[in-house]
Amino acid sequence: QVQLVESGGGLVLPGGSLRLSCAASGQIFRVNTMGWYRQYPGTERELVATVTRRGNTNYVDSVKGRFTASMHNAENTVSLQMDILKPEDTAVYYCYANVQSVLYGSDDDYWGQGTQVTVSS
Repeated sequence: QVQLVESGGGLVLPGGSLRLSCAASGQIFRVNTMGWYRQYPGTERELVATVTRRGNTNYVDSVKGRFTASMHNAENTVSLQMDILKPEDTAVYYCYANVQSVLYGSDDDYWGQGTQVTVSS
């Protein structure tokens, strides 16, 4: 099993910054991709940003130029630096990881417990 533990989040003023961090632990042979999704009340989770172990990134259009995702392979961690935050960024943010647990094993998806980000004056 793989566990994802998130930190960061909270309340921030519009235009402010927050940093989310997530660490993967447990039975890990290789972490392929890590990233962040977010969920608004009554909706499905949407991709915010992902990073592959090779450093390839993918962002939803609404956060490009404001959010930066970084993956640290040696530590199996991912961070999300969020700048110029807007009220519409308010959501629950979930850490995501695609992990190969054992050699020759399958790649599986794992999720963190979620952390609230609120952007409000």
